[in-house]
Amino acid sequence: MARKKATRNQASAADDNGNVRSARPFWSGTLTFGLVSVPVDLYPGTRTNRAPLRMLGPKGEPLSRRYFSQKTNEDLEDDEMIRGYEIEKDKYIPVTDEELERLAPESSRDIDLRRFVDLQSIPPLYFDRSYFLVPSAGSEKAYKLLAATMETEDLAGVATFVMRGKEYLVAIFPENEILRAETMRFPDEIRSPKQIDLPEKKKISAAAVKNFERLISKHSDKHLSLKDLKDEKTEQLMKLVEKKRKQHKDIVEVEEPERDEGKVVDLMEVLKKSLAGKRKAA
Repeated sequence: MARKKATRNQASAADDNGNVRSARPFWSGTLTFGLVSVPVDLYPGTRTNRAPLRMLGPKGEPLSRRYFSQKTNEDLEDDEMIRGYEIEKDKYIPVTDEELERLAPESSRDIDLRRFVDLQSIPPLYFDRSYFLVPSAGSEKAYKLLAATMETEDLAGVATFVMRGKEYLVAIFPENEILRAETMRFPDEIRSPKQIDLPEKKKISAAAVKNFERLISKHSDKHLSLKDLKDEKTEQLMKLVEKKRKQHKDIVEVEEPERDEGKVVDLMEVLKKSLAGKRKAA
């Protein structure tokens, strides 16, 4: 039951009003098992709320990243690049887009619910990203029946589905008549304690254990308060930015380059000359 309480807290943190339709679904399909089919929409269960910082140049201009050849130091266009798998240092096996397309899983709009397992049996270490499964129009009754049954029986579903050309393993959890999905890492992506250089076990005295038990008990609560989970660094950064904005301090405004309307400029040629000049100066 501890696992269920934890996941419910996570769900309420994602949306205090229980309304996940405020965002747009980025995948729609059918949750299937046996002869049962439940049309659903997939919504993100989390969002990034951290303050974005852009990299700027010496004059305050926004910078962008480009691919360049480490051998010639020249910038490359998209059609000049291919992917490659490094088999050993400085040796690669090229893989073309056509080959990747042939390896891609067959396109499907089904979440294939393969089996049901005990809610406690899936280690949280395998979870990757959180999503909500929401009933599509007309499937509310079947959806609620499935969610209620899974919740009553303390069951989670294990399924696979294809999204953006990639097959995912996903765990589905019932939470207050809502189904939440967690994409999962595969076993070969999980490190075991043996793969980490941990110190050897040492004998600990009973008195030291008792002392730690008292210390932990002193700082323990029965329930986790989500109000205590604050991103203090982001809050401090936003306060700093707002303070500078109000004081009109350190504000950099990038000026648009002047345009000569009477002359047609080849932007690619200008860019090449600019890059060539920088290389000569270096």
